[in-house]
Amino acid sequence: MENQCLPKKVPGFCSFRYGLAIFLHFCNIVIMAQRVCLNLTMVAMVNSTEPPHLPNGSAMEIRDDVKNPVYSWSLDIQGLILSSVFSGMIVAQIPVGYLAGLYPMKRIIGSSLLLSSVLSLLIPPAAQVGAALVIVCRVLQGMAQGTVSTGQHEIWVKWAPPLERGRLTSMTLSGFVMGPFIVLLVSGFICDLLGWPMVFYIFGILGCVLGLSWFFLFYDDPKDHPYMSRSEKDYITSSLTQQASSRRQSLPMKAMLKSLPVWAIVLNTFAFIWSNSLLVTYTPTFINTVLHVNIRENGLLSSLSYLLAYICGIVAGQLSDFFLSRKIFSTANVRKLFTTIGILCPVIFTMCLLYLSNNFYSTIVFLTLANSTLSFSFSGHHINALDIAPRYYGFLKAVTALIGMMGGLISSAVAGLILNQDPENAWHKIFFLMAGINVTCLTFYLIFAKGEIQDWAKEIKNTRL
Repeated sequence: MENQCLPKKVPGFCSFRYGLAIFLHFCNIVIMAQRVCLNLTMVAMVNSTEPPHLPNGSAMEIRDDVKNPVYSWSLDIQGLILSSVFSGMIVAQIPVGYLAGLYPMKRIIGSSLLLSSVLSLLIPPAAQVGAALVIVCRVLQGMAQGTVSTGQHEIWVKWAPPLERGRLTSMTLSGFVMGPFIVLLVSGFICDLLGWPMVFYIFGILGCVLGLSWFFLFYDDPKDHPYMSRSEKDYITSSLTQQASSRRQSLPMKAMLKSLPVWAIVLNTFAFIWSNSLLVTYTPTFINTVLHVNIRENGLLSSLSYLLAYICGIVAGQLSDFFLSRKIFSTANVRKLFTTIGILCPVIFTMCLLYLSNNFYSTIVFLTLANSTLSFSFSGHHINALDIAPRYYGFLKAVTALIGMMGGLISSAVAGLILNQDPENAWHKIFFLMAGINVTCLTFYLIFAKGEIQDWAKEIKNTRL
């Protein structure tokens, strides 16, 4: 009897649940690679104001035109192409949130990953037809990628024991940061050696392999997995018994709409994704126009911010937990601290970029810091909804992501229009607009953000006489 009360030894890192997290990690890397690679290849896809650095001879130029076809797309068209993926992601959010509870995630995620990968293979021939078809492909690709990135959270409802959710989810979501780092690191070399279409073909093929593998390797419920050990199945299911029996209350929509702490999170998510999308999308363009480096160097320089962002995110998580565990700061103050660092530091470094960068190295340092310090907000407003309304955390994350993606859609398109209309002062206008949005949203957050569960989010106990 005493032995039955002792927990059985279950596999740790070498287990199917951690294998699933690693598999999703690579899926997220490929998804982000397919999304971000166009930001860099756009430099090679459009006409440049500088003559190409090629040896003399028309034969070499012809061969390069075949390997790297060039199109006459204006800057505003480029902005529409780059931002179109967010249109698809916005459209996908609400349907995915609804369908996730009705249909197996095995089909939803697997088919969406395959669709995104096939569309990646179609982008080079679509570019031959025209910019409009590229935009259509990117919108559909955004819908598929939004389905994968949003739907995967539903997986951990059945797969993640409560005490391992942080490790499992962080392992999967880190792929979204590592993906751009890898693609920017290698895409410049691929463009230079094989031509920019090969970037889309390589990441498209990798995505197809992962998508097909998903159908064979993933099971919606760990109880149905034919190769998982009995001890691991029992460990997962027993740890989720209380969760499965808990009743879900209706959404207090009116109270949510009136909640200033909720609006503080929403506004800063908008500011975060506005800044992140702007910096991620236009860093290669900025490097190309200001520093005039070749595409290989452009990719290497652009990738630095993702590596540092990955480090900043890890440091932020460790520091926030340290401050809370040692009771150095309250929950609200920890969230406000890291939100301030994540939202304000990019503003400071972009201003330094405009007024203090007087050489190549200072420009790269300020640009890298502006991109990477955004990750500090992962321990700020990004998880604040879990503090104030854990019962409705999933719903609030979906709503904030939807509104934030609208910021990403608008920022890329607006930046493209500004660059096209006023190239002389474009970067000043773009960065000052970002600064105004960030400072305004951050001020609202510092005033109204909370760290404790709100009254409308507490459980309502019904008593019967």
